[in-house]
Amino acid sequence: MIVRIMGEGQLKMADSHLGRLDVLDDALLAEIESGDEEGFRKTLGALLDAVRELGEPLPDASLEPSELILPSPDASLAEVREMLGDDGLIPG
Repeated sequence: MIVRIMGEGQLKMADSHLGRLDVLDDALLAEIESGDEEGFRKTLGALLDAVRELGEPLPDASLEPSELILPSPDASLAEVREMLGDDGLIPG
């Protein structure tokens, strides 16, 4: 799977890591729904760190279709709320 972090680039991730990301996505969704800005910042950072840790960066010149697009680390709670689908940022 190809994941894009807005403003950073793309990473290739094994589908086997989706479970870990989904747990963080569920926590992020709950924090957004409750308006917990501090929790949102912490969890968004953890989600993006997990993608960076588990994924393999693609070359900057590579332009693959992204199956998952995540917000930039400095995205606001309101901006991320607008990106959410019914299942959060990570469908599944």
